[in-house]
Amino acid sequence: MDARILVGTESGLWQLRGDALEPVDQFTARTVTALARSGQETWAIVDGRALWHSAGGQWNPRASLDDRPATCLAAAPNGLLIGTAQAHLLRFLGDTLEPVESFDTVEGREEWHTPWGDPADVRSIAVALDGTIHVNVHVGGVARSRDGGTSWAPTVDIESDVHQVLAHPTRPEVVLLAAAEGFGLSRDGGDSWTFATAGLHAHYLRAVTVAGDQALVSASTGFRGRRSAIYRTPLDGETRFERCRAGLPAWFDDNVDTACLAAAGPLVVFGTGDGRVYRSLDAGARWALALKGLPPVGCVAVG
Repeated sequence: MDARILVGTESGLWQLRGDALEPVDQFTARTVTALARSGQETWAIVDGRALWHSAGGQWNPRASLDDRPATCLAAAPNGLLIGTAQAHLLRFLGDTLEPVESFDTVEGREEWHTPWGDPADVRSIAVALDGTIHVNVHVGGVARSRDGGTSWAPTVDIESDVHQVLAHPTRPEVVLLAAAEGFGLSRDGGDSWTFATAGLHAHYLRAVTVAGDQALVSASTGFRGRRSAIYRTPLDGETRFERCRAGLPAWFDDNVDTACLAAAGPLVVFGTGDGRVYRSLDAGARWALALKGLPPVGCVAVG
């Protein structure tokens, strides 16, 4: 198996290729909270304040993010996009880091909030194959730009409480959501949405990915993560989830969080808060424990 799995944790970044595990020395005892892959390039947010880049396996620091902690990132045609606390966007292009000022004027921004009273954050970013940008704010729904970030429009009701937005890797019109209200699916690029919970033991979802013709989600009974599990459903046809059981524990004690579930083709990987990584080679039908004993996992990437 040639695919490389990257696991970001509270104390280091790890690379798994086949069954060979290697730590990335530059990140020893450092927190890696976000990863993004684009072709042979990989980007990482380190300690919430530094942007690192790898091409060909060698990691180098590229920018300091001093003003606000970074929360997520995604490669886009006109530069790397970085989400931050207090719901702002940055763009890194060449060696220049600059704010995406147009994002500060999204309609409905004054309604963004968190249940605990802090300002909302950008939680996830997805860029479709046609360049459409989808930015998930928690709690603030999803803002979409079809012109490279020049203008933005809201696409999902804020009260859906979205935790992750994902663009289909090959079908730009298909966009997926993991939300407190269930699994969101758009087949028209975000113009309209349907939500489904059929087959789930609970509708609180934190993570979503696509593996072949399957959509996979993590579901639990709430934000504290009790009785958490992985489910999958065919992406086309009726949306009805089936619990992933083969090779997995009956339940997980905590949520499989945003950015901790990822796929490339039939390979699916997820990491847990107690330092385990599970791997499936058949789009989630069967699983095996790939790693254990790591620090708490904060993000994974495959490719």
